[in-house]
Amino acid sequence: MLDPETLRTFVCIAETGSFSRAAEKMYKTTATISYRIKLLEDNTGVSLLNRTTRSVSLTPAGEHLLAQAREWLGWVDSMPGELQQINNGVERQVNIVVNNLLYNPQAVSSLLAWLSQRYPFTQFYFSRHIYMGVWDSLLYDDFSLAIGATGTETLSDTISLAQLGDISWLFVMAPHHPLAQHADSLTEAQLRRYPAVNIEDSARRLTKRVAWRLPGQKEIVVPDIETKLAAHLAGVGVGFLPEYLCLPLIEKGALVSRQIPMMRPPSPLSLAWRKDHHGKAVQDIVSLFSSAAPEVSVFLDPFRQTVSAT
Repeated sequence: MLDPETLRTFVCIAETGSFSRAAEKMYKTTATISYRIKLLEDNTGVSLLNRTTRSVSLTPAGEHLLAQAREWLGWVDSMPGELQQINNGVERQVNIVVNNLLYNPQAVSSLLAWLSQRYPFTQFYFSRHIYMGVWDSLLYDDFSLAIGATGTETLSDTISLAQLGDISWLFVMAPHHPLAQHADSLTEAQLRRYPAVNIEDSARRLTKRVAWRLPGQKEIVVPDIETKLAAHLAGVGVGFLPEYLCLPLIEKGALVSRQIPMMRPPSPLSLAWRKDHHGKAVQDIVSLFSSAAPEVSVFLDPFRQTVSAT
């Protein structure tokens, strides 16, 4: 009743709006096309098409069938390729979590373009997390690989690790912020008078990391690093930002950097992947990073910029 050829005939009629045009496109006679649709309607017991002397339109039932038929035919057409990939050790789906510090739309799209061309039948899902939220996703959710897991040591024997580099930090504020008027190292008493802008750790099961804030100091919590940077530029608060992000803005005069009693040490980040999810696509991603390939160069730029600036 719902064989692929009959469904393709129905979809073609719906898209062309005509039995004759569908017949011409499918290299069939109009009589053959009409017979298939009559058989389809007889077997389903519903009218799928409104017919007039000049046009053909879909009934509500026909609209529903069209949507389902397109999805099902797409699945049928892709299945041989998917089965071949699975047989060759390629994953059906790869979930990738990216640290907020390294997340960049251009970086994701560049890697995704390469992966999609190489593995057209694999579904790739990217997510973005903060601090220990990266490890949380890798350990407890169905994620295969993390770009920017914090630290240089694995949190589980099931996870492999390769170091990417260190993110250096600067304590910054807008040039019109009151603290920017102090050229010397700032004291805790001076700092405590103004809000610290922070991003909350997105971990749900692991212990969250506490962002920089002095006891008794007001805190402004924002969802991502772009918002944190915008808050600094607007002069609403102070805090640490990655050096690679700050240096161009400091050179332009949009931000200023100051020393404080306890400067934030560099943050080492790593590539991490689950050993039990180590299919060909994940292997290829690991190889791209280990060779610093062009497809992942934007992910690695923050580490290069930090090195060149020191």
